[in-house]
Amino acid sequence: MKKIFTILAASSLIAFADAQVKTPQSSAPAEVEVIVGLTKIEIEYARPNKSGRTIFGDLVPYGKLWRTGANKNTTIEFKDDVLVNGQALKAGKYAIYTKPEKNNWDIYFYTDTDNWGLPQNWDDAKVAAKINVKAHKIPMTVETFSIHLDDLTYNSAKLNFLWDNVYVEAKIEVPTDQKVLSSIEKTMKENPTAQDFMSAANYYYTTGKDIQQAKKWMDEGMQMIEKPAFYQLHQQALIHAKAGDKKSAAQLANQSMSASKAAGSDDYVKLNENLLKSLK
Repeated sequence: MKKIFTILAASSLIAFADAQVKTPQSSAPAEVEVIVGLTKIEIEYARPNKSGRTIFGDLVPYGKLWRTGANKNTTIEFKDDVLVNGQALKAGKYAIYTKPEKNNWDIYFYTDTDNWGLPQNWDDAKVAAKINVKAHKIPMTVETFSIHLDDLTYNSAKLNFLWDNVYVEAKIEVPTDQKVLSSIEKTMKENPTAQDFMSAANYYYTTGKDIQQAKKWMDEGMQMIEKPAFYQLHQQALIHAKAGDKKSAAQLANQSMSASKAAGSDDYVKLNENLLKSLK
């Protein structure tokens, strides 16, 4: 009898050990990864739901630190040094803590990122940056807490927090210009390819830098290509137009038009038509 009981007990332990019941987390984990210019920014957080509750001023009290999500502390990682609302932050990983008020929030970037929720002992020396932002009411209800990186440009993005009917944002600036100009300078001293010349030209054109230099680089790059594509000819035409050389811009736009029609690209046919109109 004792032997039978031992066998049954062992069998039940094996059954429990093999159990594979999986259930969803009440606050779903989320990851955000965005390249802003040339800088990667990664966010990890958990997303609680409103579930009929009053959030700010109740579930999340005013004037008290909040983990800015649920479960483990929310983190953000910058691969380069950045500015957040004008404050410098070194490349690295930070926990994001907030202190919501009715009309504004304090946002803290905290160097200790290994906490379940709030740190057991808050240390002001670990606050790498603290900013104050306006809290906006929005005409809708956001059920699930959300963090986004939006309004992307070459040099910046908006870090957005939304939940219930509240929205706050902070501006993140990245060192794209510095990195690109350094890359251009280094590459032009070596053995630039056609694509290098055209990439440098397009960056100068897009960011409003020396357009004559952009024109020179674009022309050098195009001379290295046996049969330029319609979109390359169109970009060259745009640069020539901006540089004030309307005659060559029109010639290039017409070449791009013919190539666009041959390639069946209606979008570029229209773009070239618009460019030619603007040159008259």
